[in-house]
Amino acid sequence: MTDVQQRAAAKHFSEHWKNKGYEKGESQPFWLSLLRDVYGVEHPEEFIFFEEQVHLDHTSFIDGSIPSTRVLIEQKGLGKDMKKPIKQSDGTFLTPFQQAKRYIIELPLSQHPRWVVTCNFSSFYVYDMERPGGEPEEILLENLPTEYYRLSFLTDAGNAHLQREMEVSIQAGEIVGVLYDAFLKQYSDAPTEEEFKSLNILWRPSGFLFVCRGCGIFGKRGMFHDYLAVYDTHHTRKPYRVVPDAQYNAGSEGKIP
Repeated sequence: MTDVQQRAAAKHFSEHWKNKGYEKGESQPFWLSLLRDVYGVEHPEEFIFFEEQVHLDHTSFIDGSIPSTRVLIEQKGLGKDMKKPIKQSDGTFLTPFQQAKRYIIELPLSQHPRWVVTCNFSSFYVYDMERPGGEPEEILLENLPTEYYRLSFLTDAGNAHLQREMEVSIQAGEIVGVLYDAFLKQYSDAPTEEEFKSLNILWRPSGFLFVCRGCGIFGKRGMFHDYLAVYDTHHTRKPYRVVPDAQYNAGSEGKIP
């Protein structure tokens, strides 16, 4: 699926499930639809498993698990406070995350999850078990059309973009400035006006490509990054020559830096 398709699918999903969420009757359709319609899993019923038994002092059941990406899901009904302890069948009070951790202890080590997701239909709390004491990342159902990528780890074990785009965007201006300065140093220690002009000619399309990447114009997320990762950088260090605008516009030979 392209970014545009995923955004549209996530929008439809979030609108369909708004204000819905009966734990016992709608949990499985919710997750099957999320995996199939938003993340493109063709046969989600073969990808996610529900109500697997785990033996504590009594037999209990794991709401959902995705073995291939090492995800364990603890589902609650709409409106449940995900950080508030809930009375269990044995009389103890545990938060959904504490409940999930109690299940994990009883699983073979090879089946321990990397990710624990607690969900109440309107929000997802994602716990990275590499940081078991860390705070979870929260993803709201209503924000899924723009933040769907933050749940990409459900289907892609190597893709964990949990941080919000906004948090990245806050630093984007500073990063662009650092990149510009780094490019400038490749020209000379004391760049001339012509060298500044040459760099700006290079930088404008580069900036455009960054915007295209951010807007999802490329075919899939990460395509621009993947291209740059394998690009041979010495190709960018060719001799340049700044030409007058009139000559440039006239299409003279040798106008390209």
